[in-house]
Amino acid sequence: MLLPALTDAAVADAVADKTALRFPDGELTYRELAARARAVAHGLAGRRLVAVWARPTLDTCVTVVGALLAGVPVVPLNPRIGERELRHVLEDSAPELVVDGEPPSGAEVPLPEPDAEAPALVIYTSGTTGPPKGVVLPRRALAANLDALAAAWAWTGDDVVVHGLPLFHVHGLCLGVLGPLRRGGTVRHLGSFTVEAAAEALAGDGTVLFGVPTMYHRLAQAPEHAEAFGKARLLVSGSAALPAAVHERISALTGQRVVERYGMTETLIITSVRADGDRRPGAVGTALDGTAVRVVGEPGEIGEVEVRGPGLFTEYLNRPDATREAFRDGWFRTGDLAVLEPDGYLRIVGRRATDLIKSGGYKIGAGEIENALLEHPDVAEVAVVGEPDEDLGERVVAWVVADGREPTLEELADHVAGLLAPHKRPRALVLVDSLPRNDLGKVLKRELRR
Repeated sequence: MLLPALTDAAVADAVADKTALRFPDGELTYRELAARARAVAHGLAGRRLVAVWARPTLDTCVTVVGALLAGVPVVPLNPRIGERELRHVLEDSAPELVVDGEPPSGAEVPLPEPDAEAPALVIYTSGTTGPPKGVVLPRRALAANLDALAAAWAWTGDDVVVHGLPLFHVHGLCLGVLGPLRRGGTVRHLGSFTVEAAAEALAGDGTVLFGVPTMYHRLAQAPEHAEAFGKARLLVSGSAALPAAVHERISALTGQRVVERYGMTETLIITSVRADGDRRPGAVGTALDGTAVRVVGEPGEIGEVEVRGPGLFTEYLNRPDATREAFRDGWFRTGDLAVLEPDGYLRIVGRRATDLIKSGGYKIGAGEIENALLEHPDVAEVAVVGEPDEDLGERVVAWVVADGREPTLEELADHVAGLLAPHKRPRALVLVDSLPRNDLGKVLKRELRR
């Protein structure tokens, strides 16, 4: 069963009066959540699929949980979605109902436990290489992945998970809401992330923080709040690579070394640093229990990450062609580039489509150069891309947000060449006021065009 604290009588009795959800608009105990979610389940039972406007509210969580109790798959909708993308998502998924705000309810009907392979969520990808695809996540994948994370992070019902992540994505909804509810713990959602709000929560009963690199970058600039973050049992970062410089800054400020993990919508979480593992900058840990990971390429060199295991999605909705193309001999091809270290730790260097630069006969990972540039005192943010070059094939171009003084290309090139290798130095520099990012803080490199 996916949510035993809401469906198993013995477990439910044990946590009935414990806080399950705490949002800026209120909070619910497990007893209250179960009652409200069952009413929703009765109202949704028998429907093929529903869409939910995934605003950071109690009502969103109640509706999603109610749908899961009814065995009805949910399409979470980004509240900031554009008209064209919204039209595509609704036409592609064809939900029988779109819930915005107050959850539906209905007369009591039987609610049998759905099959483990039954769809739980249909989450749409960001659509960076075409129209967004609906990733069908079965109940089996959610249960297996959340349990593997619990083992990796020593995650229990005693934990209060603090975050301000959006609820239309795997990170915020699956890990940040369903994860604590599966453990019988507490979700403390901030509404939206601020360093001050997170510090207040962690200074209280918060034990674990789920964040993205942008959030930790903001913390690094607010040392007055470091003490509260240092009290957390775990500081977890995901959805994008955490720059090594930020990792070290957080460690110096809080005494905590951030736990990094790696995954994607189609796979949920693939690897993570264990709670008692080596939290080294730039590494996203080892494969979770039950998950197999390989890097296709020469040992110790950059290759594509492939994965198989119980956390994988079932299919892309209405896209059998795309589903077939995503697999190679039963292994899901992530499109991410990485180096697999001898001890099994994975080091992500970027996306195959945007972060592998072939220059002068070398294969260069953009992420490695970005981490090196972030160690320069005049670099606040950076994105590295490849541009066509008649001589080299591609040249390394650095898009930089300066930290006060504007650095020169020569300074940055020398800096990178000294830390890495001469062929990895940037050949061009573009100074900008900001980098384009999505809701989870990932840089939209396809928008970087000179």
